[in-house]
Amino acid sequence: MVEGKLPVTGKVGAEVTAEEAKALAATVLLLRDAAAGPEVHMLRRRASMAFAGGAYAYPGGGVDPRDEQPVRWAGPALEEWADRLGLDDPAQAQAVVCAAVRETFEEAGVLLAGETPDTVVGDTTGEGWERDRAALVARELSFADFLDRRGLALRSDLLGAWARWITPEFEQRRYDTWFFVAALPEGQRTRDVSGEADRTVWIRPADAAAGYDRGELTMMPPTIATLRSLQPCSTAAEALAAAGKQSMTPVLAHARVEGDQVVLTWPGHDEFTKRVGGGTP
Repeated sequence: MVEGKLPVTGKVGAEVTAEEAKALAATVLLLRDAAAGPEVHMLRRRASMAFAGGAYAYPGGGVDPRDEQPVRWAGPALEEWADRLGLDDPAQAQAVVCAAVRETFEEAGVLLAGETPDTVVGDTTGEGWERDRAALVARELSFADFLDRRGLALRSDLLGAWARWITPEFEQRRYDTWFFVAALPEGQRTRDVSGEADRTVWIRPADAAAGYDRGELTMMPPTIATLRSLQPCSTAAEALAAAGKQSMTPVLAHARVEGDQVVLTWPGHDEFTKRVGGGTP
């Protein structure tokens, strides 16, 4: 394991723990530089999906229990990642980071791994890569075994922890999700390979947010919130540098009764406040 230093700004307090959510998950805001500023890779979830169908999101998904298996690793130590992610168990922190890298490869064909601590694989579009990607999706192959077989180390230093959102308690499907930022490695390109999406795009965060504001793009609160927080960054590298300054305090919606209405609020995100009932549309 090659260790680096990881900022710990915004360490999570004990009042909210991962155990309060049904499943741990990770998602990655994959960025690339363009003439008009950085673009983020987004996919539109199929309308038939049980969770957030029709909404634009980032590559990501739930933690596989095997993501805690010992893995070839480069970057900050697991203890530092646990501190940054607000987790007591370093193995659990590894699982979250592994899920972020694995899901990005499964859903976008982009792999944040290299043969050495300072290299990244290049083109991952060949038939062999596709067979491995499909095996990962089918859970026929663990991510640790995939990396070991190819002699690769997970480059955790290429990720920056950006935010943490927990699905509200009143939802049937609940996730404790960490959002990461990462730059598209040189020589790699995204592929529309996610079976959960019917469209993928590269889009400037400001343009995606404008589409949401016009009612043209459907997004869940964490997605639009992270897009807005990315807008001040003028390059992908700037976003990665800014990641260490982002608060990792979990955002969890609260519901309260006011008269004949139920008021839903997301702390620190007033734009998502909703009033339900009492004749309110």
